[in-house]
Order: sequence, then C-alpha cells, then structure tokens
Amino acid sequence: MASSLVSTDEAGIDVAGILVPEWPLPAGVKSVVTNRKGGVSVAPWDAFNLADHVGDSELALQNNRSRLQAHMGEAVSIQWLKQVHGTAMIEASADDTVRTADAAFTQESNLACAVLTADCLPVLLCNESGTEIAAIHAGWRGLAKGILRQSIDSLSSSAESLMVFLGPCIGQESFEVGVEVMEVFFESATSDQHLSSIAKAFKPSATPLHFYGDLIALARAELAELGISKIYGGDICTYKNTNFYSYRREKETGRFISAIWIER
Repeated sequence: MASSLVSTDEAGIDVAGILVPEWPLPAGVKSVVTNRKGGVSVAPWDAFNLADHVGDSELALQNNRSRLQAHMGEAVSIQWLKQVHGTAMIEASADDTVRTADAAFTQESNLACAVLTADCLPVLLCNESGTEIAAIHAGWRGLAKGILRQSIDSLSSSAESLMVFLGPCIGQESFEVGVEVMEVFFESATSDQHLSSIAKAFKPSATPLHFYGDLIALARAELAELGISKIYGGDICTYKNTNFYSYRREKETGRFISAIWIER
C-alpha cells in the first residue's frame, strides 16, 4: 500500500521532516504532518521535536518550530494545545495562548489547528466547502471517552460533509493492552453494529487477558456511527516506523505535529 504521506520534495519543497498528507482537500486548505527528521534537537529528542513538555532544550524547540513556521508561512498562526487525554474541544485563536484541550476547530483563515503525538492518533478534519477545519488528539483514552463524537457534534458542519485524515499512530501489532481497555470501549458502544466493530478491533495476545488494540479501526468504527465515510490515511505505525516518534518504543522522546489550516 502506498503511504498516505508524501515528502515535501515530492510536493515541490525540499524540507526534511515535513510531509504532506494525500487527501482531496478543497482549494485553499492545507495540511502537514512532520516526522523526526531534519531538526536540531539532540538525543533522545532527535531531531525535529516540536513539543515543549518533553525535556528538550528551549533553543532547539524554537529552532524546530521556526523551521515549521517557515514552511507553513509567516502569516499562519498555530493554536498550540496542552493535551490532557480528555475530550474538550476549543475554538482556535491567533492570540498565542496555549489552551488546555485535546481538539481545536476554526473557520478563520491563516490559523492552524494542530495536535502533537507520539503513538496516539492525530485526526484532521475539513468540510467539503473548506470553511471549517479541526484537529483532534485521539489516544485510546480520548477515543473511549468519545472525543471524536463530542468534537464533531460541536462543529457547525454536518458530519456527512466532513472528510477525515487519520495520521500516523501506533499500529495494532505493537499496541498490547489489558482486558480493561477493551471493556472500556465496549461500554462506549452506541449501537449493536458499533459494538461489533469494536470487538473486531481487538485480537487476543499470547498473554492471558491481554489484547492487541487497533486505534485506526476504533476510530473508523466511531466515524461510521457518525455517518462519516470520507476517511483517508491510517497506514503508518509510529512504533515500527522509526522516522516517527513513539512513546511506547522509546519512553523519553519528542513529538511530531499534525496540522491543518485555511489559506486565503
């Protein structure tokens, strides 16, 4: 399967570490996903860390963020979030305030909604007319608590008008969890079909009462319940692909960004 991300040199811009998602965005809407290449951070954050809460030096972080800003354009503001594995979505603002939430949306131009991850699932959304966008940090806790449903319900766009990009996250073969995680998802089911889809997203491991969970399948199951069918991405495992940060693989490590913005 071809990757859902292309390097920026393939897209016409030679910037290591910055990738362009392949999905049919409306004219004027852009998105980006970074990996760990091309920045200045030293181990264990090497090299393109964009998070300010992982112990990396402030100088390296600002250098890396400046490189990202140069790619996105100086006119574009980024709504940075303090992510807490909750379900809150905020309206993005260009006031440089870091807000506590796990999702952000906007209808404004030149304002990026963005999330930082290193195994959790980053979800980017856009309506078909290109007038509303959002970014969601969906780890297993957020998914089980219903962050996709709650975030999408809070948008002014109808679910049917939305297209979704599922960014790099830990793959099923690398995500072993206890039975209690599976049970939390069962409790979150909203229909018999949803419950069946959740059950298919877990495979037994060799360890008793442990399973391998599929975050992509769980997200797709939730999106299907909401009536969303235009779903892209979901083909890169952060644990296996060492070009990406993975908390489960390395513990002390950096974070990459998934961002979307309306450029007018």
